[in-house]
Amino acid sequence: MKLTHVDEKGVKMVEIGHKEVVFRKAVAKGKIKLKPETIILIQEGKTKKGNVIASAQIAGILAVKRTWEIIPLCHPIPLTGVDISFEFGEDYIGATCEVRAYYKTGVEMEALTGVSVALLTIWDMVKAVEKDEKGQYPATMIYDVRVVEKVKEK
Repeated sequence: MKLTHVDEKGVKMVEIGHKEVVFRKAVAKGKIKLKPETIILIQEGKTKKGNVIASAQIAGILAVKRTWEIIPLCHPIPLTGVDISFEFGEDYIGATCEVRAYYKTGVEMEALTGVSVALLTIWDMVKAVEKDEKGQYPATMIYDVRVVEKVKEK
């Protein structure tokens, strides 16, 4: 297997000019583990910083749109759509980010960035109630971030 972002000259942005524009889709998922009482606060809309889920959706979408500025070797991609959704468990929130585009390269990094920033935003908005008496986060954790689907239609 050959790495595409490095060669004998060093690091490079991969040339995609010769590639065909096709439909691309990527879906990424991840979870944040929270205290059960924090989950209830979010569901009941009782967090001090505001609507956690709406804020996480907006943050995730903005992150998707700026992935090429965050990850140095990513191409700016003309996106056609981004959806971020959530599911609640007893002690976690699961996030899903779906990204779509007609372009010459895939959108996996965009989907991973979107789901990661959405989860980070949740953490930021509830950190006051997740901290222990020493200001630490013994139970809070972001985990299982991965691409679950990649589509390339010809």
